Amino acid sequence: MRPVRLHKSLSFALGVAAIAFAVALQSRAEQLPSIPPSVAGHFSLEDLNGRTVTDTDYRGKWLLIYFGYTYCPDVCPTVLNEIGTALNELGPAAGKVQPIFITIDPARDKTSVMKAYLKSFDPRIIGLRGDGEEIEAAAKSFHVYYQPRSLGNGQYTVDHSGFLYLIDPHGKFASLLTASLPGHEIAQELRKQVK
Repeated sequence: MRPVRLHKSLSFALGVAAIAFAVALQSRAEQLPSIPPSVAGHFSLEDLNGRTVTDTDYRGKWLLIYFGYTYCPDVCPTVLNEIGTALNELGPAAGKVQPIFITIDPARDKTSVMKAYLKSFDPRIIGLRGDGEEIEAAAKSFHVYYQPRSLGNGQYTVDHSGFLYLIDPHGKFASLLTASLPGHEIAQELRKQVK
């Protein structure tokens, strides 16, 4: 008699546990974020010679795109230096890559400011800018986060995500690289893609 009761109790307990587990899984599934939308990688901006360019103007090249701003105190100049290092390590294959720096601070990053700033880095890096709406549209296309933050006394910084976006020669998103990678690792990643 006791083994039957024990068996029934155990079966009941396992059944309750299975239901609780299923409910927990369902609840967890509802909390999981949906699959993020793909990176479209489109932009219509102005180069530093005043010419309007779009992503289609660079077909045939691998695009290595970084969103930042010239007043960035540390991350942006470091990333641009590392891009230069990566290009040097790639040697002749670097000719297949077009690095692009897109400002997220159009109010301060005027053409003359960007030209002076980019002279400090590899000359193969081109700068693009636009008005607030054009920058916002480009950033949305790449799912870039950026937000001005007041420092007081009329000064501000811009919080932003830090990724390098690799777009293939056909305009398709290929890879997302963290901006903390040193140049030799960026070069390794590019070698895997750029053949």
